[in-house]
Amino acid sequence: MTARTSRQCAIAGIGEVPARRYHPAELPTLLQLATQAIENALADAGLDVSDVDCLLSYGTEKTDSVEVSSVLGMTLDNYVDIAGGGSSSETLVSIASALIRAGAARTVVIYRALHGHAGIRTGSGPAWNTSVQTGLIQAYGVFSAAQQFAPVFASYLAQAGATSEQVAHVKAVQSRNAAANPKALYPTPVTVADVLASRMIVRPVLHLLDCCVESDGASAIVITALDRARSLRQHPIRVLATAGRVSRPSPGYYYRGELTELAAKRARQLVFGPAGLTPDDIDVTGAYDCFTFSTTMLLERFGFCEPGAGGEYVSSGAIELTGRRPNNTSGGQLCEGYTNGLSLVIENVRQLRGQADDFCPDGARGSHTYDYQPGGCRQVRSAEVAMNMGWRTPSTQSAMIMARD
Repeated sequence: MTARTSRQCAIAGIGEVPARRYHPAELPTLLQLATQAIENALADAGLDVSDVDCLLSYGTEKTDSVEVSSVLGMTLDNYVDIAGGGSSSETLVSIASALIRAGAARTVVIYRALHGHAGIRTGSGPAWNTSVQTGLIQAYGVFSAAQQFAPVFASYLAQAGATSEQVAHVKAVQSRNAAANPKALYPTPVTVADVLASRMIVRPVLHLLDCCVESDGASAIVITALDRARSLRQHPIRVLATAGRVSRPSPGYYYRGELTELAAKRARQLVFGPAGLTPDDIDVTGAYDCFTFSTTMLLERFGFCEPGAGGEYVSSGAIELTGRRPNNTSGGQLCEGYTNGLSLVIENVRQLRGQADDFCPDGARGSHTYDYQPGGCRQVRSAEVAMNMGWRTPSTQSAMIMARD
């Protein structure tokens, strides 16, 4: 679904259960994770469960809207449960905005909960994905996302003239961001050399530290009409434009089309034009980081640098907290934790509010030191406009532009 403009809607609340790797004896159920994240998001907005009339979710792993609403005692007029990985956050915001504009919903909660570490891990066996395309490649021993996408990485490096060393800056930069995030699963900074020295996951290009973390946790956001959001607890963050689940002409990324051709070429048209903005207007980005190279390719294909210059862009300092356009300022899914991109949206909302939850004593109240040291600040100065970019596969992307009201 594509919402060409969403100026009437805003994100009014955010909540989460920080990513962890639980001991089996202490592991919360998925329903517990989901409901806690939702309750936290509603409390952030100053709303109650009785205010919610629509739930939208990544409806997998036993956290569908019917079960969650039953546990919370909600009465819903609408609910939608979808699957589809890293393009889901922006897609669900598109749906929420459309429902609100149509008068079919008043308060929409989007949530995602998962046992990414304690449960069945991606690629752990043939049951992971039974689609025809994936079934065919599993016959050749390709089970994990790393195995599926590594050929894209290798092709990108060859075509763009980029290097693994350049792309490794994504992990190094985000690890420094995570060092200023009290809830990051991996808060220790690493260097480019550390990334390149980490064990090889898929030869010849994909190292362990090029890959996102597997974690257990949950995220939730509250969306309502902008005029209503202005009367709630937090400063509203306007949803300017969204593009959800945009595909390229040949969705299959092995047997048809160019491996490195991304749907971002179309998705960027669907967000920048309706928002009346260009990449130069974006202050902070959240680029889906299932791998270091997905972030690099997204930033390039959405126009933050010239075609073929993604490696140069991410290694230039531009994505640092002190750079022109900081990216994944929480540490992202490479370091903070993984909830299929929804945590990246939450981080950008915090940035636009001026409330990055770092180690600044009064950060929650918007007072920051901007020292950008480990154990210090990660709030971006004067952040007014943010963009999130999703990645389901190389052939399916999504995007969203938000702004401080």
